[in-house]
Amino acid sequence: MANHICERCHKPFPDTQGVVAGYGIFGADGAKVCYACCAIIQRADMIATGKATLYLTHERFGDHKIAQLDNWRDGRVSDWPGELSFPCRVKRGRHNIARWRYDAWFTVDGQSWHGVSYGDNTQIIHCRRVQS
Repeated sequence: MANHICERCHKPFPDTQGVVAGYGIFGADGAKVCYACCAIIQRADMIATGKATLYLTHERFGDHKIAQLDNWRDGRVSDWPGELSFPCRVKRGRHNIARWRYDAWFTVDGQSWHGVSYGDNTQIIHCRRVQS
């Protein structure tokens, strides 16, 4: 297994980590960047744009009964490798097409963020900074 050098922090990282590449690729030149630096870049992009597409993980809500719609669960919003991660509160509601909608609230650098994930067959969550 060959080692690569991160083109941002200049630290070595393995070519693969199990079934994944072990790095991200940025820019037109295809710079290989370690996961830790990917998280730094993504966080800076979140702060600059006020938007992010991340992943939501949370406790299951159990069977789908209307009485459980008001339940809150603890969860986590993170990037794909999990280097950039924020604890969140998750609430399930109804959606007219996907059946279920998951709303998550979390903070980044003291600012409130809200994310929405649709349906039970995905973990992708679309996040935006909340306007004060």
